[in-house]
Amino acid sequence: MPYVAVSALSHNGLIRSHNEDSLVIGPWTLCSTETESPQTLLFPLGTPLVVAVADGLGGHPSGDVASALVVRRLARIGPLLDSEEAVRDALTACNEAMYASADDDPDLIMMGTTVAGVVMLPRAVLTFNVGDSRVFDATRDGLRQTSVDDSPPPAPGHRTTSLVTQTIGGTVEFTAVHPHVTSAPLAPESRYLVCSDGLTDPVTDDEIGEVLRVHDDGKAAFELWKAAMDAGGPDNITLALVRVSE
Repeated sequence: MPYVAVSALSHNGLIRSHNEDSLVIGPWTLCSTETESPQTLLFPLGTPLVVAVADGLGGHPSGDVASALVVRRLARIGPLLDSEEAVRDALTACNEAMYASADDDPDLIMMGTTVAGVVMLPRAVLTFNVGDSRVFDATRDGLRQTSVDDSPPPAPGHRTTSLVTQTIGGTVEFTAVHPHVTSAPLAPESRYLVCSDGLTDPVTDDEIGEVLRVHDDGKAAFELWKAAMDAGGPDNITLALVRVSE
């Protein structure tokens, strides 16, 4: 019987004093927590399974609260995310809940987060994101980004940018979101990487692709974290490797 294996970890990095990333894998969430060893969870392929990373906005209040709000909401409604429309509606609801929380607590005004992830269905995979956290198709043919960065092109001479043009929450006045959601057929032995920019900013796509080519998922997750740490660990690092197997 086909199943989904998810190997994941989340870590502060070397610069940040605490972790504002959050992670959801099916009904399981990891919020503002540090794990140096990858955790692997197995699920039967059938009911929609959501795997997503939310990266609380640095320089804004309560990024950890914002990212936790999104992943906990996705964990609750994950089994209902059976179409592109359902995912868009869920992310729109997350955005509305973010502003509602700020209305109830002035200390939370301008809190916000990115989010990126996949929903594994029996015959398809739904990829989604708001912001610059990323999803990659990591099959044997190489690494291919399937999310869409909500950020302007980097300045000349720079590989990345810290600017984000769309987030869930993050502004004083309510701002609607326009989530990126796509669907693709689910191929045998499909493999996806979901991660925050704490991985992709310090580690190049070529380096990520080489780690994934050489290592199986648990070891690969560890080696990707180590690569980000060796590159200075400038931000929180959260990643999940998602594989469909028989």
